Amino acid sequence: MTSTTRASDEPLRVVITGASSGIGQATAELFARRGAHLVLAARNVEALEDVATRCRSAGATATVVRTDVTDSGDTRALADAAASTMGGVDVWISNVGVGAIGRYLDTPMETHDHVVRSNLIGHMNDAHAALPVMLAQGRGTFVNMISLGGFAAAPYAVAYSASKFGLRGFSEALRAELVDHPDVHVCDVYPGFVDTAGLLHGANFVGRRISSPPPVLDPWRVAAAIVRLADRPKPTTIVGSTARVTRLLHAISPALTGRVMSRFLDAYFDRADRVPMSHGNVFEPSLDAAVVEGGLRSPRKRAAAGLVAASVVASGATAGLRLAKRRGAVATR
Repeated sequence: MTSTTRASDEPLRVVITGASSGIGQATAELFARRGAHLVLAARNVEALEDVATRCRSAGATATVVRTDVTDSGDTRALADAAASTMGGVDVWISNVGVGAIGRYLDTPMETHDHVVRSNLIGHMNDAHAALPVMLAQGRGTFVNMISLGGFAAAPYAVAYSASKFGLRGFSEALRAELVDHPDVHVCDVYPGFVDTAGLLHGANFVGRRISSPPPVLDPWRVAAAIVRLADRPKPTTIVGSTARVTRLLHAISPALTGRVMSRFLDAYFDRADRVPMSHGNVFEPSLDAAVVEGGLRSPRKRAAAGLVAASVVASGATAGLRLAKRRGAVATR
């Protein structure tokens, strides 16, 4: 019978999809410092090789596998490569994510389709490939990178919202199916806005420069939260105050949260610089990968986004007070 426990002195066997930049790259490098055996996957092999070189320098073994997670054949081949190279999989981090910013009707339907395929079907393909390995060995941790988008819808990112809401539901349903396998874990990670190049790399159909409002998380902080799940798996990990507040506000009033988000984005795009529209990395991998941080925490960008955010928060607070007064008036009738 296969043992369901791992000796503490054995290196972790870790698969990371979306490992060519951002949170995926940072997570790979943190696991590397622990001497893990790594299998790194993404569409950009050249960037993966750069990341693998850094991981090997930190003390890990690292194998690169070109993988498009929207192709279930690719994810099965990735699982086979991991099992044959490392003898099993202790942790699989499903980290692929792309986005398209633009009004729903201004964004091509094929772009919406591919965002959903990457962010939802891609994670389902990962799980379908990884879980048989984990069930056969009697243990393992599967980590879904979601985001605050799993709690609250984002205007101008309809497909992204659909994919993240769907991914949260997928994880919850999958955990329920695995209740009789207590050593096989499905974990979700919900960070707020993170300082990676993801927004800049995504599709842009508003024709305006895109950034994130403060506070913007350090991607190394998110990566550290993921690494901790290897030792102490838990169903839900929320990283950053923005994600916590967003979850709370959406629970109180989804409609109000959506209106505040829409006001914020309208105000931001009115002030943002014009840039060409593009499909970004939705269909083809980014060329400037193998970079963890996106430069979104610079003082100038924080000040500009913060000014817009402050005005919108004030509007949202006023609207919230009006809503509360209306509800109070109805309750006393």
